[in-house]
Amino acid sequence: MKPKVLVTSELPGTALEKLQKVADVHVHTDTVDLTKEQLIELLRDKDALVSLLVNEIDQIVLDAAPNLKIIANYAVGFNNIDIEAATARNVLVTNTPDVLTEATADLAWALLLGIARRIPESDQFLRDGKFEGWKPNLLLGRSVYGKTLGIIGMGRIGEAVTERAKGFNMNVLYYNRRQLPPEKEQKLNARYVNLEELLCSSDYISLHAPLTDDSYHLIGKRELDLMKPSSYIINTSRGPLINEAELTEALKNNKIAGAGLDVYEREPALEPMLTRLKNVVLAPHVGSATIETRVEMANLAIENVIAVLQGERPITPINPKVVKN
Repeated sequence: MKPKVLVTSELPGTALEKLQKVADVHVHTDTVDLTKEQLIELLRDKDALVSLLVNEIDQIVLDAAPNLKIIANYAVGFNNIDIEAATARNVLVTNTPDVLTEATADLAWALLLGIARRIPESDQFLRDGKFEGWKPNLLLGRSVYGKTLGIIGMGRIGEAVTERAKGFNMNVLYYNRRQLPPEKEQKLNARYVNLEELLCSSDYISLHAPLTDDSYHLIGKRELDLMKPSSYIINTSRGPLINEAELTEALKNNKIAGAGLDVYEREPALEPMLTRLKNVVLAPHVGSATIETRVEMANLAIENVIAVLQGERPITPINPKVVKN
């Protein structure tokens, strides 16, 4: 009998076809996400799960799935999964790192340039028939070239964003849990500073930290008050890194110049006022949304599942202690 696998969403590419050759696969095809109750019911007899960030997998879900061997999260993040509880139940958890690094870095730069040069606002201005010719003060934005970029979280994506800053001759500051080796700092042309100095000194701030208990609401009123009134903040990492209500107030009162957001504190909901502000560019969590990247993510998630079902080590385990058992 083939092992049973639950996939909580349709995936791009042909990876599912490969999985269907070795497993009995149930794919949730509805565009509405599974409720927790539906997830529990569908998972009861499954050997593997391919999940999304929106699928909360806690002790209750895990206890309802005694046959579960692997949770392959279709994301680089995994804050939706109780890793400790999974490990205690000998369930492997994997993610899809690396493959979405470049696409997410591109999107961070798209948001940065879009808000700095008021691209969405300009687009709407033109579509509304308001353009009557060139004027010296029409839709003035701010320069990017030669400015100071602050990176919060210098992991793979933070490094990729920093590499792109070289083309804009930017001064790069970074704040991270650990300082990088001197040779890496030299290669990136980035200087390590504390969070306060980064906030006070940067013209553009890009968030790339993981979501943990320590980083929850890393940016709130106090931090926003430290930023220059001419500065911008970009978030392509995790929504709860920013206190969204306090960011909205700062934007509404022009405490900072603007923001570019791809992720939100309570996705898919967001602060209603955000949609009415002109000094923010909003994207619907599309950091990895290129055809090439999303197909690679699907391939990696499915390869992890197949490896575990065949008794092999997965490619990208998050809790390797289970692998050693």
